[in-house]
Amino acid sequence: MSFDPLAAPPLLTADLPGVGGRIKDRPEDFEVEEIPAYQPSGQGDYLYLWVEKRGMGAEYFIHQIARRLDVPVGEIGAAGLKDRHAVTRQMVSAPVRAESRLAQLDGDDIRVLSVSRHGNKLKPGHLHGNRFRILVRDVDPAADEPLSHILDRLRTKGMPNFYGPQRFGRDGETVLMGMALLRGEPPPTLPSGGRSNLRSPFLRKLALSAGQAALFNYTLAGRMADDLLRRVLPGDVMMKWPFGGIFVAEEVEREQARFDARETVTAGPMFGRKMFRAAGEAAMREASVLQDAGLTPEAFRGFGKLLSGTRRHNLIYLDDLTAAREAEGVRLSFTLPAGSYATVLLREVMKGDRLDGDASE
Repeated sequence: MSFDPLAAPPLLTADLPGVGGRIKDRPEDFEVEEIPAYQPSGQGDYLYLWVEKRGMGAEYFIHQIARRLDVPVGEIGAAGLKDRHAVTRQMVSAPVRAESRLAQLDGDDIRVLSVSRHGNKLKPGHLHGNRFRILVRDVDPAADEPLSHILDRLRTKGMPNFYGPQRFGRDGETVLMGMALLRGEPPPTLPSGGRSNLRSPFLRKLALSAGQAALFNYTLAGRMADDLLRRVLPGDVMMKWPFGGIFVAEEVEREQARFDARETVTAGPMFGRKMFRAAGEAAMREASVLQDAGLTPEAFRGFGKLLSGTRRHNLIYLDDLTAAREAEGVRLSFTLPAGSYATVLLREVMKGDRLDGDASE
């Protein structure tokens, strides 16, 4: 297996036919509801607004909130990005001095559902996950049986926690920039014939994060190719499920039993200078990933806080995954933890690599 940052990840259900169909004909076909990490206390210097938006991109949405409340955009807080072609509900924070202008928020695809207060500004990552209700239209009329088998396998085995293609930018431009940065190469040539300006801190962070994600996907794909998705290796980094401590697997038999009981999952590398290190066989596999990608551990040391490194669940469990027939197609309902991608699940169900999807994190 050779490293290709643009390669589509493997499917857990590749042997099962997909249902076909299409998504996002209308915003109402794709509903996302944020699961906050905590509820507002009711007191403090920040308004916490539970807001519904329809058919509106994440960046434009935040700018609209700031403009309507007449505050700088940097004072608006949000825990995660939500899809554009969707109806989404999420928490947004704003300084309490904007309270007298809240009536200006409603309208033009934004609706305030509730208002409270809290003591801190809402920051990226302050969420547990997202609930999805997605209508897949025009599915294969004979899809009920294969769909049932797909959902059963995903509920039983868990879903590989790959990054979705939207992480890598249009035509993979963002991840190619990231890999160039890591390799110390010039930025790749854009379709326009020019080169990206990688001096921008925002663009550098985005590109480097995409490079990390591609390396994670390649590592996870290698485990699947070697039938190791549900096997604990000596030296694997383990994380408690659904959240909790992180540690290295030393007694493999004991840790395999905890893994099988869904107490823990293996955790793949988001390479960086402060990443929690694997040991033994697992560390050797991760070293070979870097070698395949033309990198060394030193490649991650020159970017400061932009590339500190972390760990990510190799698989996630979908205990509430259901499907219901409707007149227009099949409605999927499920919950994903923060940072996981609905498009990964939709590829398993629909068996299509060109799914229209934004990030919901």
